Amino acid sequence: MSEIYNFSAGPAMLPKPVLRQMQEELLEYENAKASVMEISHRGVDFMALAQKAEQDLRDLMTIPSNYKVLFLQGGASAQFSMVPINLLRGKNTANYANTGHWSVKAIAEAQRYSKVNICTDSSANKFTDIEDFSNWQIDESAAYLHYTPNETIAGLEFDFIPEVDMPVVADMSSTILSREIDVSKFGVIYAGAQKNIGPAGLTIVIVREDLIGEVVPKQPILFDYTTQANNDSMYNTPSTFPWYAAGRVFEWLKEKGGIAEMAKINERKANKLYQAIDQSGFYSNPVNPKYRSWMNVPFILADNSLDKLFLEKSYNANLLALKGHKSVGGMRASIYNAMPESGVDTLIEFMADFEKQHG
Repeated sequence: MSEIYNFSAGPAMLPKPVLRQMQEELLEYENAKASVMEISHRGVDFMALAQKAEQDLRDLMTIPSNYKVLFLQGGASAQFSMVPINLLRGKNTANYANTGHWSVKAIAEAQRYSKVNICTDSSANKFTDIEDFSNWQIDESAAYLHYTPNETIAGLEFDFIPEVDMPVVADMSSTILSREIDVSKFGVIYAGAQKNIGPAGLTIVIVREDLIGEVVPKQPILFDYTTQANNDSMYNTPSTFPWYAAGRVFEWLKEKGGIAEMAKINERKANKLYQAIDQSGFYSNPVNPKYRSWMNVPFILADNSLDKLFLEKSYNANLLALKGHKSVGGMRASIYNAMPESGVDTLIEFMADFEKQHG
């Protein structure tokens, strides 16, 4: 049987070596004499696991010492609320960049807490391009600026970090750990685990210490970063298994040579796939090449009546979950860290064969 490659945008993509290790450890975690899902999160074994996972993430991302690293629940969607709750700090306006599906959701939630200034809006171009930063309409008196570096659905990705005189907040759910970033340029980074980190159920939050401690009144205590930071992300029972899985992924990334080496692989994978699309008269990608995503590659067939056949044949060829989002149509290949280069090569070969037969 040929290798199976899953190009799904979620809920998880995990490296096969990590999956095999987790399989081996499922019944008994190291010397704990029980599954990692059964041991106490307050016990010595899990506490050691949690501390190592945090340190490995700090090492991988070179996170400065004046940042807290939180391992939370609720997905990135909970952070749509937690960000304004914690960062408004007495102000009543926040800047948001509207560049796609997840930006729209973040904006809708922020509007429940404050006035939202849409400083740039890509909806008119159907989220295929990003306005030049010099033209953004930024409210300098706002509490913070929020943006989504990579939009999974349209495949639109920033190639810059907005530089403003206020905290910058980034939803990095689909791009974290894919390349090196300067954490010190951000006030808050948050990311649902289910792309490059581990199974759904865990959310990483990296927050600068000076932004902790002043929340909007009468909010859930769990939504206060202070509560989470003061209790090592264990005010209530954490998502123990996803936390453990994330730790194993961090170890795998270190073994692969760290984020710098992973970035080389990711860039090469994306360039190969975009080149195959651009050189074809059968496939196309609508995104401005300057802002094409490394992680999520949507592409459209010249004849959309062939979409169903493409999906059937690709599935039979063990290339899974290539259907594009309903709002965009066509196909989408998510090529997160866990997708080996051989998976992209196999997809490109399939696409060429399909074009020969039906183009």
